[in-house]
Parts: sequence; C-alpha cells; structure tokens
Amino acid sequence: MKDITVRRPVIWKSVHDTNVGMVREINEDSVLSAPQLQFWAVADGMGGYEAGNIASNMIVATLQDYNSEGTLNQVVNHIEDCLIDVNHRILEYADIMLDGRMLGSTIVSLAIKGRVGICLWVGDSRLYRLRNRQLLQLSRDHSQIEEQMQQGYITPEQAENHPDSNVITRAIGVHNELYIDINVFSTQLGDIFLLCSDGLYNMVRKDELANTLASLPIEQAKQSLLQLALDRGANDNVSVILVKGEQGSNSRVPGPGPVSESGA
Repeated sequence: MKDITVRRPVIWKSVHDTNVGMVREINEDSVLSAPQLQFWAVADGMGGYEAGNIASNMIVATLQDYNSEGTLNQVVNHIEDCLIDVNHRILEYADIMLDGRMLGSTIVSLAIKGRVGICLWVGDSRLYRLRNRQLLQLSRDHSQIEEQMQQGYITPEQAENHPDSNVITRAIGVHNELYIDINVFSTQLGDIFLLCSDGLYNMVRKDELANTLASLPIEQAKQSLLQLALDRGANDNVSVILVKGEQGSNSRVPGPGPVSESGA
C-alpha cells in the first residue's frame, strides 16, 4: 500500500481599512483587496489637496485589472506593466489638468501564487510578514533615511525621529522612468502579512505591530492597530491590510470581486 500525503491548500483571508487620521482633511490613501485573486495593495498619495487622492485612486483602479493566471514571471510582468502604464498616465494628468504641478503616490503590493509571495513596491509603504511571532519587513523604504541607514551614517534609533523621515526617493507619477523593486519569498500556513502606509508604522512601534498580530485574530488586530495610531494623534492617513494563511479544503469556493477603498 502506498502512503499518499495530500497537501491541502492554504486559504488567504484578509481584512482592510483606511482612515483619514486626526490631522489631514483628505484621505490620500487607497487600498485594494482581492483575496479571491490573492492580490492586495496599498497606495499612499502625495501632492496636497485632492491631487494625491487622484494618484492613489488611479493606481488602485489600474491594479484592479490584475490577472493571476500564468507563470510567476508573467504575474510579475503584468504588475510591472500596470505600474509603468499608470506612471505615464499620472504624469499626463498632472501636465494637462494641474499645469504640471507634481502629484504622485507610493505603492506596495502583495501577490501570492501557490506557496510563493511576490512584493512589488515603490516608495515607503511597507509589507511585513509575521511568522513564528517574528516580524520581518519584506520591503525596503525608498527614502533618504533608509539610504543613510544602509550607508551607516545614522542608526535605526536616530532614524525614528529624524526630521527628514518623510522624504522619499521614489514614487509613481514623478519621473518618466520608473524603478520598481521586487522581493520573492516563501509563504506558509499561519503566515500573517501586513501592508500599510507610513501613517501606521510612524505611530506604532515594530514590537507593538508584532505583539498585536501574534495575539489577536486579524479583524481585531486591524481594529487595534488602527485605533492605536488614532489615539496617538495620527498626523497622516492610516491604511492597513492584514492577510492570513489558514488551512483550506480541496474544494474551491468562488469569492466576491476585488474591493478597493479610498478616502473621500
């Protein structure tokens, strides 16, 4: 008799929220949650007034065309093509509608294909993974502070309250040539992924993120993290997506379509 082991699939469940915060008048963040496609994204707009909101909305609207079919390389190429396309369209919009005034947005995205995770990002919105109670940042900020830390000019402790902490070196909609970073990594049952804008991680310490994700169901964890940022003043928009891998059955049940959110 053969010993056959059936590898049951991992079902990726997610929750999300975005909030204007306690200081800003407009929410320039936008989020995309498509668990049935195993794809999620957070975009943090910039430009003031409604310009940043327009940029982040354009990015999320473009990524709603995400196609999970094909090979890993095809999935990566599809996301890259979407971001390159929307980069040019944001530049055109700024030139025509805003007399060349700059607007733009960060983007961090997570796609899961089989047991492989793919992060594509531009800017300082982040992706973390919690595994065995250890929180690992899977993206790396495109910021002046991050570059100075990498070169050894400042320590992580000095970076926390640095006056240039909000100065980013890459964004979508700023330059004709777009540089997108990619990280490919393993996923497994029980992993929790956190996608967020800087409005969250600037208010909540890394150890607090880890403890909350490790101790609460994802819906409660999302609410707890958002409330903690708001209680501390939330001087920026706050966006959170949590994705958790749970044990699935061998049958697949179709889910709802993609959900996107942005501030009014």
